[in-house]
Amino acid sequence: MARFTLRLPQTLHLELESRAEQEGVSLNQYVVYALTRQVSATYVVQVLPETQVREQRARYEHLLADLGAPSLEATKAFLAEREIAEPEEGLKEALRAQIEAKIAAATHPQ
Repeated sequence: MARFTLRLPQTLHLELESRAEQEGVSLNQYVVYALTRQVSATYVVQVLPETQVREQRARYEHLLADLGAPSLEATKAFLAEREIAEPEEGLKEALRAQIEAKIAAATHPQ
């Protein structure tokens, strides 16, 4: 997640704090929400012609072919170095078991 510092007029800062308090969220959460709403409102999906879609697909497949598949040893080494995170508080045991089983199946294929 990125971070940036923003200077605001005091009146705007107080207004944002007030609205965040009304919503029962932190100032940071409210500002992210407000910015997301504003940016999302102006986001436009452009439909590409089928020829461009095929060209992009071909370039993507060519890139994957050039990269090749990682070796099993490289994959195991990468997975061994990853950070193990503790499950979220309140995560149901059955769901946790399902997730752990999927991870185990993916890291130890038969």
